[in-house]
Amino acid sequence: MERTLSIVKPDAVAAGNAGKIIALLEENLRPIAMKMMHLDRKQAEGFYAVHRERPFFADLCDFMTSGPVVIMVLEGENAIARYRELMGATNPAQAAEGTIRKQFATNIERNAVHGSDAPETAAFEISYFFSKLELHSRG
Repeated sequence: MERTLSIVKPDAVAAGNAGKIIALLEENLRPIAMKMMHLDRKQAEGFYAVHRERPFFADLCDFMTSGPVVIMVLEGENAIARYRELMGATNPAQAAEGTIRKQFATNIERNAVHGSDAPETAAFEISYFFSKLELHSRG
Protein backbone atom coordinates (compact mmCIF):
# COMPACT_ATOMS: atom_id res chain seq x y z
CA MET A 1 0.00 0.00 0.00
CA GLU A 2 1.29 3.41 -0.96
CA ARG A 3 0.31 6.76 0.54
CA THR A 4 0.14 10.22 -0.97
CA LEU A 5 -0.86 13.66 0.24
CA SER A 6 -3.75 15.54 -1.27
CA ILE A 7 -4.66 19.17 -0.72
CA VAL A 8 -7.93 20.63 -1.94
CA LYS A 9 -6.71 24.17 -2.48
CA PRO A 10 -8.41 27.43 -1.40
CA ASP A 11 -9.98 28.06 -4.81
CA ALA A 12 -11.80 24.72 -4.84
CA VAL A 13 -12.88 25.04 -1.19
CA ALA A 14 -14.19 28.60 -1.78
CA ALA A 15 -16.11 27.43 -4.86
CA GLY A 16 -17.85 24.73 -2.79
CA ASN A 17 -16.15 21.88 -4.64
CA ALA A 18 -14.31 20.17 -1.76
CA GLY A 19 -17.05 17.58 -1.25
CA LYS A 20 -17.25 16.76 -4.96
CA ILE A 21 -13.47 16.33 -5.13
CA ILE A 22 -13.42 14.15 -1.99
CA ALA A 23 -16.17 11.98 -3.52
CA LEU A 24 -14.05 11.48 -6.66
CA LEU A 25 -11.05 10.59 -4.52
CA GLU A 26 -13.05 8.03 -2.54
CA GLU A 27 -14.00 6.27 -5.78
CA ASN A 28 -10.30 5.70 -6.51
CA LEU A 29 -8.30 5.75 -3.26
CA ARG A 30 -8.92 5.38 0.47
CA PRO A 31 -8.69 8.55 2.61
CA ILE A 32 -7.04 7.52 5.89
CA ALA A 33 -6.66 11.00 7.43
CA MET A 34 -8.30 14.34 6.72
CA LYS A 35 -8.38 17.85 8.17
CA MET A 36 -9.41 21.34 7.19
CA MET A 37 -6.93 24.11 7.93
CA HIS A 38 -6.30 27.73 7.09
CA LEU A 39 -2.54 27.80 6.53
CA ASP A 40 -0.56 30.72 7.87
CA ARG A 41 2.39 32.18 5.97
CA LYS A 42 5.00 30.20 7.91
CA GLN A 43 3.18 26.90 7.26
CA ALA A 44 2.82 27.62 3.53
CA GLU A 45 6.46 28.71 3.17
CA GLY A 46 7.66 25.61 5.03
CA PHE A 47 5.53 23.27 2.94
CA TYR A 48 6.62 24.84 -0.36
CA ALA A 49 10.25 25.46 0.73
CA VAL A 50 11.51 23.41 -2.24
CA HIS A 51 10.19 26.24 -4.48
CA ARG A 52 11.65 29.11 -2.41
CA GLU A 53 13.96 30.31 -5.21
CA ARG A 54 11.31 30.07 -7.93
CA PRO A 55 9.66 33.29 -9.18
CA PHE A 56 6.17 32.03 -8.30
CA PHE A 57 6.97 31.21 -4.64
CA ALA A 58 5.50 34.38 -3.07
CA ASP A 59 2.33 34.21 -5.17
CA LEU A 60 1.94 30.51 -4.37
CA CYS A 61 2.21 31.18 -0.63
CA ASP A 62 -0.22 34.11 -0.93
CA PHE A 63 -2.71 31.84 -2.69
CA MET A 64 -2.33 28.92 -0.28
CA THR A 65 -2.96 31.23 2.71
CA SER A 66 -5.97 32.95 1.08
CA GLY A 67 -8.55 30.55 2.54
CA PRO A 68 -9.13 27.13 4.06
CA VAL A 69 -7.76 23.95 2.50
CA VAL A 70 -8.70 20.29 2.99
CA ILE A 71 -5.65 18.10 3.52
CA MET A 72 -5.86 14.31 3.19
CA VAL A 73 -3.68 11.26 3.19
CA LEU A 74 -4.79 8.82 0.50
CA GLU A 75 -3.84 5.16 0.47
CA GLY A 76 -3.95 2.50 -2.22
CA GLU A 77 -1.95 0.50 -4.74
CA ASN A 78 0.23 2.95 -6.72
CA ALA A 79 -1.54 5.81 -4.91
CA ILE A 80 0.87 8.52 -6.12
CA ALA A 81 0.56 7.70 -9.81
CA ARG A 82 -3.17 7.03 -9.59
CA TYR A 83 -3.83 10.33 -7.82
CA ARG A 84 -1.64 12.30 -10.23
CA GLU A 85 -3.58 10.80 -13.15
CA LEU A 86 -6.87 11.68 -11.46
CA MET A 87 -5.67 15.26 -10.80
CA GLY A 88 -4.78 15.89 -14.44
CA ALA A 89 -2.23 18.29 -15.91
CA THR A 90 -1.21 21.31 -13.82
CA ASN A 91 -2.68 23.54 -16.51
CA PRO A 92 -6.40 22.72 -16.61
CA ALA A 93 -6.54 23.71 -20.29
CA GLN A 94 -4.26 20.72 -20.98
CA ALA A 95 -5.92 18.35 -18.49
CA ALA A 96 -7.78 15.29 -19.76
CA GLU A 97 -11.57 15.18 -19.60
CA GLY A 98 -12.86 13.79 -16.33
CA THR A 99 -9.81 14.84 -14.29
CA ILE A 100 -10.18 16.99 -11.18
CA ARG A 101 -8.36 19.94 -12.71
CA LYS A 102 -10.37 19.81 -15.94
CA GLN A 103 -13.58 19.91 -13.90
CA PHE A 104 -12.69 22.26 -11.04
CA ALA A 105 -9.53 24.31 -11.75
CA THR A 106 -9.64 27.90 -12.96
CA ASN A 107 -6.11 28.25 -14.35
CA ILE A 108 -2.55 26.99 -13.93
CA GLU A 109 -2.16 28.86 -10.62
CA ARG A 110 -5.62 28.17 -9.20
CA ASN A 111 -5.63 24.51 -10.08
CA ALA A 112 -7.87 23.08 -7.33
CA VAL A 113 -5.62 20.34 -5.91
CA HIS A 114 -2.09 19.39 -4.91
CA GLY A 115 -0.64 15.90 -4.89
CA SER A 116 2.72 14.40 -3.98
CA ASP A 117 4.96 13.60 -6.95
CA ALA A 118 7.17 10.83 -5.52
CA PRO A 119 7.39 8.51 -2.50
CA GLU A 120 10.03 10.70 -0.81
CA THR A 121 7.93 13.82 -1.35
CA ALA A 122 4.83 12.05 -0.06
CA ALA A 123 6.65 10.99 3.12
CA PHE A 124 7.77 14.58 3.80
CA GLU A 125 4.39 16.11 2.94
CA ILE A 126 2.37 13.64 5.02
CA SER A 127 4.61 14.12 8.06
CA TYR A 128 4.41 17.91 7.61
CA PHE A 129 0.67 17.90 8.30
CA PHE A 130 -0.10 14.64 10.14
CA SER A 131 1.34 12.91 13.19
CA LYS A 132 1.62 9.12 13.23
CA LEU A 133 -1.31 9.03 15.66
CA GLU A 134 -3.54 10.72 13.08
CA LEU A 135 -2.84 8.14 10.39
CA HIS A 136 -5.28 5.25 10.41
CA SER A 137 -5.21 2.44 7.90
CA ARG A 138 -8.09 0.04 7.44
CA GLY A 139 -5.61 -2.53 6.18
